[in-house]
Amino acid sequence: MAFAKISDAELLYQWDGPAGAPVVVFSNSLGTTHRMWDPQVEAFSRDFRVLRYDSRGHGQSSVTPGPYNIEQLAGDVVQLLDELKVERANFCGLSIGGMVGMYLGANAAARFPRIALCNTAAKIGSADTWNARITTVQQGGTKAIAGGVIDRWLTAAYRSLHMGEAARVLEMLESTDAAGYVATCAAVRDMDFREKLQTIQAPTLIIAGTHDLSTTPADGRFLESQIRGAKYAELAAAHLSNIEARDDFNRTVLGFLKTQGAHG
Repeated sequence: MAFAKISDAELLYQWDGPAGAPVVVFSNSLGTTHRMWDPQVEAFSRDFRVLRYDSRGHGQSSVTPGPYNIEQLAGDVVQLLDELKVERANFCGLSIGGMVGMYLGANAAARFPRIALCNTAAKIGSADTWNARITTVQQGGTKAIAGGVIDRWLTAAYRSLHMGEAARVLEMLESTDAAGYVATCAAVRDMDFREKLQTIQAPTLIIAGTHDLSTTPADGRFLESQIRGAKYAELAAAHLSNIEARDDFNRTVLGFLKTQGAHG
């Protein structure tokens, strides 16, 4: 792991996989770190140079003053690639990471040959819902919302069979800096990309979870209907499909990235 200096922050990042291979960037969800992508590293690093990072306000990256916005968080990705001298990279983001991917697909498609938007939506929740969550975290930290969030992240069946993995995810959430979490909540609250989806030019894969209550299959189908040429896949999972349905997730995303032209 190392740190990259961007305009007003430092981002922790980690490389895996062979140098010289095509790059794929993974962008984490709200309340997690680059470690949420641990289930992907082995499978993806056989053919790709895997770049993971802690989003601004998360993990060991800088917690700069909020509120944040999606344009800013997408700019972080571009600056990170610039700092690492990566001209082009595939992109895979989940939840807010997917929102970042939408912005990049619309505004920096030349840098991103292929984009996977996972368990995400062009608009997630209502302003009232996000403001209530912001208030709760400001008063009690991320532990105050962790129980309800983990229930939506992973199905009860998965949590009962994989208690260690569920505990690892919960620990990521509970250790997220409250100020960074609140600032990032504002970015999700304020993004509405529904009228801009048709401007996404990069080839796009959409992944939804059958049991995802936060970003539903209907949200994923809407993305598919609005993004030209988008591919859609639905996995038997809740919100963190990359963890709950890791094998299907890996197979689906790798299949998309390996199609002709993805390595450009």
